[in-house]
Amino acid sequence: MQQLKGISISQGLAVGKIVVLTSTAAPDAQAGTPEEELARFQRAQQQAVRDLGALYEKTKAELGEAEAEIFSVHQLMAEDEDFTDLITAAIAKGTEASEAVRQAGEQCAATFSSMDDDYMRERAADVQDVAARIRRILRGEAETVLTGPCLIAAEELTPSQTVQFPRAFVLGFLTARGAANSHTGILARTLGVPAVSQLPVDAQLQGRTAILNGDEGTLILDPDEDQRREAEAGIRARQAQREALRQLAKLPSVTKDGHAIRLYANLAGTDDLPLLQESGAEGVGLLRSEFLYLGRSSYPTEDELFASYKQLVQAMDGREIIIRTLDIGADKKADYFDLPPEDNPALGLRAIRLCLTRPALLQTQLCAILRASAFGNVGVMFPMVTGPAELARLKAALRDAEDALTARGERFGRYQTGIMIETPAAVFMSRELAREVDFFSIGTNDLTQYLLAMDRQNPALAPFCDPHHPAVLRAIEETVRNAHLEGCRVGICGELAADESLTQTFLRLGVDELSVSPPRVLPLRQVIRNMTLE
Repeated sequence: MQQLKGISISQGLAVGKIVVLTSTAAPDAQAGTPEEELARFQRAQQQAVRDLGALYEKTKAELGEAEAEIFSVHQLMAEDEDFTDLITAAIAKGTEASEAVRQAGEQCAATFSSMDDDYMRERAADVQDVAARIRRILRGEAETVLTGPCLIAAEELTPSQTVQFPRAFVLGFLTARGAANSHTGILARTLGVPAVSQLPVDAQLQGRTAILNGDEGTLILDPDEDQRREAEAGIRARQAQREALRQLAKLPSVTKDGHAIRLYANLAGTDDLPLLQESGAEGVGLLRSEFLYLGRSSYPTEDELFASYKQLVQAMDGREIIIRTLDIGADKKADYFDLPPEDNPALGLRAIRLCLTRPALLQTQLCAILRASAFGNVGVMFPMVTGPAELARLKAALRDAEDALTARGERFGRYQTGIMIETPAAVFMSRELAREVDFFSIGTNDLTQYLLAMDRQNPALAPFCDPHHPAVLRAIEETVRNAHLEGCRVGICGELAADESLTQTFLRLGVDELSVSPPRVLPLRQVIRNMTLE
């Protein structure tokens, strides 16, 4: 038995065999001509950006948008002009592409590491992760494949690696480097697995049985029977707590003094149905339609969209599902849309602005959603609305879709119409907008960035971008008050919906619905059922 002391970055307890992450790379390529190496780098860079986009969507669906944001940041890093210029300059001097990426990654990481701010120093690991990803693509590396539950050991575990592991196989993480405020630490906590850093990690750990204690920041190698029994008892106690949560799956989301609220789930697509069924959600407050557009080379057809929507609607078995029209643009891109480059895409051609400039794109979506409404309880939701004039054009598009389906002999059912409140303009116009729709859903992620004039993709602004800012809470309060005056219900589908420190505040404000990532539904229901408002 040997006990090692590290630093806890995620609490929990696990027992299992250690798998040390390794990779097998093809031999280093001989440098071709500068033109050939530049083309190799550009292909690898583009592949890395696509892979990071897929990781963003996967993480957002499973863990929430806050945890997924790192991959948006990584996308920006992969295409950063200074980073790219360093690489292309080295290639022009005859350096092989992979080596040029390594040099640029080290130079950029050194810049971050020299900064005084703790948060910015942690970004050194992010830029190295991005560089390593591009190098793996260039070198044809094959990474370690997990075949069963294990403790995962690495010199430094990157966010990219963390999110790609099969969740059922991940018992815990142990690393030589990493800090509590690293994105990996955040992801580990969200996954609910222990993680300990500042441990000696080498090949000698491979295959050894260990107890990883994220509460105490320790790793016990080759534990004796008594130690194993004690650890396994602790694990069973924690599992019992999770099982107690599962008992809440079919119970209402109501406080001790009788105040009820709808508790919905956010989904990215049909792959999330198992998560939804386990979550105990009362409905779907946000289905992100863009998942059907990303990761492909051409526009989906109406029939393709309809098939996915129909599957999800039928799976809800009468429970409400709110389908948002696509929010392509800003941090979500698909090459075949051929969007022009923008200096500030968060304020650019995205969401309904894009759809209103491409009527056929909008009608295809609306026809598919309306056809799905024949099979269940559907709401249509439009993102990034700023005022009544835009809403009038969108409602006219809905009528056009109804007329087109009727002319074709296609069925559609009753449906509700709603908008997202995520711009200050929509907050100020909320009473007028409420007269025209059945529901609002407040997107607190974008609303926060627009109210505070802070780019939420910029890691340097993380210490300043406060979602608890009084202006954000005041905007929510005003929106709820104005909506209720006009008989319009209000939900919250942004990250604040899962913030348990604000749950009581939201209920007191009269919020009708909270929509969160599926794993957050039951913990939030427990909080609601244990509180009183009077």
